[in-house]
Amino acid sequence: MTRAARRQRGLKARHDGRTAEWIAALWLMLHGWRIVGFRTRTPEAEIDLLIRRGHVLAGVEVKQRRTLDEALTAVTPRQQRRLLLAVGAIAARRPGWRNLDVRLDLVALAPGRLPRHLTDVWRP
Repeated sequence: MTRAARRQRGLKARHDGRTAEWIAALWLMLHGWRIVGFRTRTPEAEIDLLIRRGHVLAGVEVKQRRTLDEALTAVTPRQQRRLLLAVGAIAARRPGWRNLDVRLDLVALAPGRLPRHLTDVWRP
């Protein structure tokens, strides 16, 4: 594969990922969640979406794959730990969020299917 082809493939993947994040955000808002962060960067990790409803603050990893199983296995255990640490660190820095229940969710997207929001999917 040539350098130009790799670059084009990377640009398409980045575009597809951002589109998936917007679809996931709209889906979550339709289901009563408030988006409080979009591509939030921390020293630990970048969180695709940060959502809040009631006493829950969730970091959401968005994965677009051919199947739900592929989306679930696309996030390594190391990434899961880093993401959960990142959400916890964000909650600790905001006085109003310190007592919220913190968790890590997944929104999986697959062609021809509605988005699927899986809650607290990687509890340690």
